[in-house]
Amino acid sequence: MSAPDGDRSYSELSPLAHLIFSSRWLQLPLYLGLIVAQVVYVGLFMKELWHLLLHASEFGEQQIMLVVLGLIDVVMISNLLVMVIVGGYETFVSRLKLQGHPDEPEWLSHVNAGVLKVKLAMAIIGISSIHLLRTFIEASNLGSEGSRFTEAGIMWQTIIHVVFVLSAIGIAYVDRMTQHGHARAKHH
Repeated sequence: MSAPDGDRSYSELSPLAHLIFSSRWLQLPLYLGLIVAQVVYVGLFMKELWHLLLHASEFGEQQIMLVVLGLIDVVMISNLLVMVIVGGYETFVSRLKLQGHPDEPEWLSHVNAGVLKVKLAMAIIGISSIHLLRTFIEASNLGSEGSRFTEAGIMWQTIIHVVFVLSAIGIAYVDRMTQHGHARAKHH
C-alpha cells in the first residue's frame, strides 16, 4: 500500500516529477549572471564617485546633486539586484539556510513570490522616482540648446512613473487579497 501523496519522500517521486522539480536548478546561471551585473554596477558606482571627487570643486550645486542622484540610482538598482538574487534563489531554487545568521536580511524570513513582487515594484518606483527627480532638476534647462529633455519627454516620463505607482498598488492589493483568502481558508 502506498503512502498518501503528502507523505511521499523526494526519492519516491516519478522520474518525470523528479526532472520537473530538478529543472529549478536551470535558474542558477541566471542568478550568477545577476551577481556579475552587480559587480558591473559596483564598478560604475566607483567610477562616478571618483569623477565626483576629482571635479567637485569645478561643479555647481546642481551638477553635484545630479551626480549624487546618479550614485543613489546605482545603489537602488544594486539593492534591487540583491532582492532578486537572494529572494528569487530562496523562493524558486533552494533554501540558503541563513536562519540565525547575524547578517540575515529581515525581509528574507517571510519572503515568497507575492512579497518579492511587491518589494520589486517598490524598488522600481524608487528608481523611477530618482530618474524623475533628475529630469525635473535638469528641466530648468528646458528649451536651451543642448537640453536632453523636451516637454513631451518629461510628460511621458511622469506618466510612466504614475503607471509604475498604480501597478505597485495593484500588485500589493492583489497580494493582500490573496493572503486574506489563504488566511480565511486556513481558518475554515
